[in-house]
Parts: sequence; structure tokens; C-alpha cells
Amino acid sequence: MKKLTLLLALLFPLSLLAQTKILIQEAGTNQAIPGVLVKAPGLKPQVSDSSGEVLLEFSAPLLFVFSHVSFETQSLEIAPGTNVTIQLKSATNALSEVIVMGFESERPLLRQAGSVSRVLENELYRFNETSIVNAFNTKAGVRVEERAPASYRISIRGSSLRSPFGVRNVKVYWNEVPFTAPDGTTPLNLLDLSNIQNTEIIKGPAGSIYGAGNGGVISLTSRQEINENRIAADVGVGDFGLLRYRFGLDQKVNGGGLSVSYVKQKSDGYREHSAVDREVFQLSALLKSSDKQKLSTQILYTDLDYQIPGALNAAQLAEDPTQARPGSVGQNSSISQKSLYGTLSHSYTFGSELENVTSLYMNTTDFENPFILDYKKETAFGYGGRTKFVHNGMWGNFPVRMVAGGEYQFSKTLAQNFGNRAGKADTIRFSDDLIASQAFLFQQLEFEWSPKVLMTLGFSENFSRFEIDRTIDAGRNNPATNVRKFDPIIVPRIALSVLLNANSGVHGSISSGFSPPTIDEVRTNEGSINLDLEAERGVNYELGYRAQFGRFNLDLTTFYFKLDQTITTFTNAQGVVLFQNAGATNQKGIEASLDYALIRNQAGLVQELKIAHAFTGHYFKFAQFTKGNDDFSGNKLTGVAPNTLVNQLDLRTKPGFYLNFTHQYVDKIPLNDANTVFQDTYNLVGSRLGWRNTLGSRWDLELYSGVDNLLDESYSLGNDLNAFGGRFFQPAPGRNWYGGLKVGFRY
Repeated sequence: MKKLTLLLALLFPLSLLAQTKILIQEAGTNQAIPGVLVKAPGLKPQVSDSSGEVLLEFSAPLLFVFSHVSFETQSLEIAPGTNVTIQLKSATNALSEVIVMGFESERPLLRQAGSVSRVLENELYRFNETSIVNAFNTKAGVRVEERAPASYRISIRGSSLRSPFGVRNVKVYWNEVPFTAPDGTTPLNLLDLSNIQNTEIIKGPAGSIYGAGNGGVISLTSRQEINENRIAADVGVGDFGLLRYRFGLDQKVNGGGLSVSYVKQKSDGYREHSAVDREVFQLSALLKSSDKQKLSTQILYTDLDYQIPGALNAAQLAEDPTQARPGSVGQNSSISQKSLYGTLSHSYTFGSELENVTSLYMNTTDFENPFILDYKKETAFGYGGRTKFVHNGMWGNFPVRMVAGGEYQFSKTLAQNFGNRAGKADTIRFSDDLIASQAFLFQQLEFEWSPKVLMTLGFSENFSRFEIDRTIDAGRNNPATNVRKFDPIIVPRIALSVLLNANSGVHGSISSGFSPPTIDEVRTNEGSINLDLEAERGVNYELGYRAQFGRFNLDLTTFYFKLDQTITTFTNAQGVVLFQNAGATNQKGIEASLDYALIRNQAGLVQELKIAHAFTGHYFKFAQFTKGNDDFSGNKLTGVAPNTLVNQLDLRTKPGFYLNFTHQYVDKIPLNDANTVFQDTYNLVGSRLGWRNTLGSRWDLELYSGVDNLLDESYSLGNDLNAFGGRFFQPAPGRNWYGGLKVGFRY
């Protein structure tokens, strides 16, 4: 008996420790990944060998964290005595590995026949985390302006010419549903960085798949999969009274997940009367009922208030760039907006060759805008959806991919304009019921002539209509209903992609685009209605080259866009922005991106040292443009910098310290059609230094600090174009500092 007891005592401890083999592979290729750091509570950290394997002994289920400089960090609970295969998603920018959805193609970037740029989640967090501006401006051909905190304007290849404020002429999607309203405007300031995980930007006309808009398409997605239970809290502070904090919860639920996020951001602003106060709540749910279908939903609520300091003339700028435009404070020039946005998306795979994705949305908005000249109130309701069928099959010996679907949007708005008496709504001036609808059907065929040659043919049929029903008019005009219906427009596209070898390829395309005027361009703040404003039409010719040479990635594109009936702005003596068709513009450009890793070594002290460059050459001119007795033909296109250059350096170390450094050069920008006023060239330099690490396997911790505009340059990040009285300039902050703390816990 004693012998048996002794034998059990010897064997029992050994039975508690079971050997576990973990194989780590790259998702999609199943190739082994050496050098992956594997951590779990109570165990000595291990690194995977040349076969991607780690052998461990432990006695109870543990939560493991897998991290590698070239792959996304992943966590998984593993029971002892099991053999487990972990697949990590690549976090590198290798063109042959990056899969993008541009033009609904879902192919490696190397095979995309179009200009597509990505903004990854980690790129958003290279800067101060208050807006998308800095991260988007690192991409060739893309410029995001912020005339005042939370007041965005986006220009893709000069598309903001007709945008005195807000986002126009660019189609924006959020989680595959239209975020751009059917009247052509986009409330991008309703989103916080935490609502965005990945971004794809299509530059140039994309109407064959996405409908109206000559500027391009921005597709934003929030977190699509919940693979761990996690609680997170962030806090950030900075100059000008900046305070931003966030709470988040991710919970796995029966093959799907639930995610909740709340963000509060406040700032007093660099200038007088430029404070911002924003709260954003997001609830996301994902349900995978089977391998064939997936259901997801999003609820987004935003309460946004921000002040509008207004533009200054040259004398006011020189006197004090922090002052507000005279009258802005007394009239409380500002915007208050509350918006509720709900989405529902369903995907179903019918078999190996056919799938469908259908997405629906509804939204409501309560909007108030006291301005120097008037006071606007709007209450809006809208709904819409998008559906697409994707078929992957064979025509004889040739693989084909066919995409067909449609999109519909509707909105109804009660819009009222009042007098503004010391920031309060006074006597009503006019009241309109605004109805806007747009719809289009799209079809696309991708035909692989050979493993190296891919041809794309696509087109869409577009329908749009808006109605301005004036019910009250205190002026000289009688109330009336004004309807503008645009004839159905067919927008075609043809593209060709050719692989030169496994690491390089060329692509070319010819695409048509159109962009009808928005209601805000037809119906102006002083009460006039300009139904004669025509839609812009254009044709884009594009040729590009992409290549990967080891750790070097190159993306080069040249294009020529001929635009007719170009819509431009001008300001009357009262300061009201009006719109007109300006004839034709010739837009020639070159866009180049280059990135390379000087060091990439998971086991070294310096794990990665990467450098990136982005050059934009936009040489845009008015081809034919006369305004009264003035002929501006041949002048440079207003608001477009001919040359910009962005340089970036990113350093990551094994102890967790990191450094991000960014330099941006912006050329002189013409501020009026006559090209007599320019913004001077400027150089922006910014840097962020921090430390992030995983403590044990459950705690994530990050500390960071940074500086924007290190050289203390004087510049405007978004000027007023063709401004009356010389009020062109919207001064941006000088040198300013920020910092923060992030904590996450897996449970």
C-alpha cells in the first residue's frame, strides 16, 4: 500500500503538467511564422522556432498572447495537452499580401486596377487622437482640412473646390452602408477614431460601383470581429484645454460578439470662439448563425457642439491669428447637432460560387446653426440600403467574378432660416420641406484572361431627384414647390491589370464620373434657389505601376481628368457663399508612395525601423472659365497645392518603446480664381513617443506624448476660397503638445 501511495505521489504532479504544442502560421498562406513572442500568466515567455512551433507545459487553461512585429497581435485561451494551430493576420504593407475591397474586387493591392489607399488603425494612432486629419494627409492625393475643430473638408484630387464647408463630392461608406446623405453631404464629424478600424480610399471617379461623385470613395469600417473579452479605458489631454476619454467593452457571444464604446472629447480651441464638445456612443453586435450567414448591426449616437470662429483677412491675421472674425462671438456662430444612426447588415453564402450582402440604415438628425447673417434649424430623417450579389465562376477555362446590385437613399428635412439676434433665433425668413432621393444599379465583370491579366468592365445607371417645397417666404418671393430631376445617367468604367511578375504589375483604366449639385448648393442661405446649376461631368484616364522589392513597396500613378461644368464658389457682399458652373478644368497629376523597412527583426532590440514617403503632384488648371468680364482660363485651380510631400519614420523596440515622426511639405495654394492671393508654402513636423506592452497576458498598457507643428509654422488648414473682403484665412494652431494613457484588460 505504501508503495502504491508513493507511486501515485510521484505520478500525480506529472499528470498536472501536460505538454502542449502550438503551431503558428500566417493566415491565408499557412506558412510557418518564426519569432512570434508567446506569453501567458505564470509561464516564461517563449519564441516560436523556425518551424513556427512552441512546446509548453502547463496544468490549467491559460490565456495566451501572440505578438510579432509583422503581424496583428492575437489572444486565445488554450487548454493543456492539446495541439493548437494559430493563424496570425499580416500587419505589413506588402502589396502582394494586402487584400483590399476597392471596386468590390477583394483582391491583393498588386492586382487592383485603380488607385486605392489604405489607412490602417495603427496609422490613425500615430498622431494626436482627436481627428482623422493627420493620418489621412499622409496619403498621396488625399487632403483633409479642418477649418475649425470638428469642421472637416475632404479633397481627393482637388474635389473640394465646391465645398466651402463640410464634405461634398466624395462618397463615404461606414460598414458597407452609405454614410453620405442622398443630398450629397457627409457628416464625417459624427465619427470618432474609435469608430474606425480600417479605411480604404478610392481616388477619382468610382461611379461604376458607388454612384455619384467625381472625387472618389472613402470606405470606413469599425471592428468586424470580436475574438476576445476585453475592457479598455483611454484618457488623452493636450494644449487648449483638450480632454478626451473613452470606455470600451468587447464581449464574445456564441460565435459572434458585442462591442460597446463611449467617447467624450472637449477642447477650448486655439482661436477665440473655437471650442468643441462631442460625445459618441457606439453599440455593435455580430451574430454568426452558421458558416453560411452572418448578421451585424450598429447603433451610433453623436451629440456634437462646436463653435465657428470664422475667417480673417490679412490684416487681422497679422494682428492676432487667435481672434475670431468680428461678429462671430456676438452672434454665437456655431453648430449643434444630435444624430442617431442605425444599421443592419446580412450576408449569406448560397454555395461556393454565389453570395449576397444586404445592408440597411436609418438616421435622424437635429441640427442648429446660428451664423453671423442668420440662424438655421433643420430636422431630418432618412433611410436607405445597398445590396450586392457576387458570383465567382468559370467561363470555359477563364475565371470570372460578377458583381451586381443596387443602392437607394431617401431623406426628408424641415429646414428653416431665421434672423439671428445675439445668437438667438429671431423672425423666420423662409421655411422649406426638402426631399432628396438617389438610386443606382451597378454591374461589374472581372475576367481573368490569364493568371497575369485581369480585365474589368463595369457601369451603373444613376437616378437622382430633389424637391424644395417653400412653405414660408418673408421676402418678395411667393411660396412655391421647386423640383429638380436629373436624367438617368450611365457611368461606365473599363480597367486592365497586368502582373509583370510575382512582385510587380501595371494597371490602367478609363472611367466616367458625374456629380449633381447638392441641395445646399441650389438652396442658399439668403433664400435664392438656383435650379440652373448643372451636374459636373468628367472622364478620368489613369495609368499605374506597383512593385515590391523585398522590404520596398512602390505605388506610382499618373492620371488626367477632364471635368466639364465644374462647380465653383463665390461670395456676395453679404458674405453668403454662392455657386456657379465654371466651364471646364484640366486636371493632370502624379501620385507616388514608397515605404521600406530598414530593420525588421523580432528578436532584436530594434524590432522595426520603417520609412515612408508620399508625393502628390496636382497640376490642375481652368481650361475655360469666364466670370463676368474676367477670363480665368489657364489659371491654377483654386484651393489646390501643386506639390505636397510627406515623410514618415516609425521605430519600434523590443521593450515596447516606439517613436513616430512625420514631416509634411505643402506648396503654395491659390485662394481665388484670379490667382492673385496665395497661401504660402509651409512645413509641418510632428512626433509621437510612447511605450506600449502586454503585462502578463491580460493587461495592455500604453503611455504616450507628442507634439504637433513642432516648427511653429503659421498656416491655415483649410482656407475660405474666393472670399469677400479678403477673409481667406482660418489660422491653425502653432506648436502644441498632447499625451495620454491607455489601459486594457482581457477577461
